[in-house]
Amino acid sequence: MQDITQLFKALSDETRLRILSLMKEGEICVCDIADTLNMTQPNISFHLGMLKEAGLIKDRKNGRWVHYSLNGSDMFTRFLLFGIFEKIKDIPSEKIKRSRKC
Repeated sequence: MQDITQLFKALSDETRLRILSLMKEGEICVCDIADTLNMTQPNISFHLGMLKEAGLIKDRKNGRWVHYSLNGSDMFTRFLLFGIFEKIKDIPSEKIKRSRKC
């Protein structure tokens, strides 16, 4: 029961939904998310931590950079994300600023 509560709590924030939406196109690093959403890296890291703890995203380290992507390993999570993306498709999508720093 706590896992489901944690999952929906992670999805209850607009910033986290915007971050997930950025990941629809593939892997992305914190610096690109921060640039795109015009937020600080510590703030983005907080939201990424909640999404990761809920099992919605996964990470991959590449040197000193960490890249994040959607976690589609669980069928329930995959269908849930698909449904969320269907509901928020009317929200204007941000253009990802690929700074190539990471």
